[in-house]
Amino acid sequence: MARRDPLDFTGRVVLVTGGSRGIGRGIAQTFLAAGADVVVCGRTEPTDPPSADGRSAVFVAGDVREPDDVDRIVAATVERFGRLDVLVNNAGGGPPADSATASPRFNASIVALNLTAPFTCAQRANVVMQGQDDGGVIVNIASVSGIRATPRTAAYGAAKAGLLNLTETLAVEFAPKVRVVAVTVGYVRTEQAHLFYGDEAGIAAVGRTIPLGRMADPADIADVCLFLASPLARYVSGTAILVDGGGENPAYLGAATGEVTTG
Repeated sequence: MARRDPLDFTGRVVLVTGGSRGIGRGIAQTFLAAGADVVVCGRTEPTDPPSADGRSAVFVAGDVREPDDVDRIVAATVERFGRLDVLVNNAGGGPPADSATASPRFNASIVALNLTAPFTCAQRANVVMQGQDDGGVIVNIASVSGIRATPRTAAYGAAKAGLLNLTETLAVEFAPKVRVVAVTVGYVRTEQAHLFYGDEAGIAAVGRTIPLGRMADPADIADVCLFLASPLARYVSGTAILVDGGGENPAYLGAATGEVTTG
């Protein structure tokens, strides 16, 4: 008997938080292309939901920082499709702020979105997955900001560092039915890249500091998520996969000459 394609997600249900744009949109489209039924959530309904091969994601409105909204999102997913196989905790982010003057309210809001909300979503998804014969997978979208200094985004970096620890802890507590993994993301080119890196020249300049010579596309991150959620990664849990194109060239390489060295 022919073996089923391990990257075929037909009959599987995937929930992607913040899945209407950026990295989340790329993740949603990749799972749709793999045959999954996909639900995306956010505070604002997109005019063009993620789609692939003539199929579109289902949108459920909600703020993942609000536990009642998370309950409703998960319940709507199960009511629509009868199960939940993969949760991708993608919603996150935060604007830059001076660490010396950032207000406690600002810091709390960043931590709530990037750490507390994924924790709540994981708890609610776990309840569903524990009741399924084949369990489920939780994928947390982390960041290199959580493993190195992040000037002007201290709360964000600290929250993402916490998300990596949360990944390890939940992998122990939710096992063996549920695997919990993380993807530690480097620089990614999204529709909002210009807000951080400027025009095309600025984006290209940032890309030249990366050994692989470019910033990631959302699809680069999405493909790793697909692998981690698949049977190919059946023995992978409690760890993070670093997806950063080889990192950043050390500053000293170009300090003497003022040139940027690429890999």
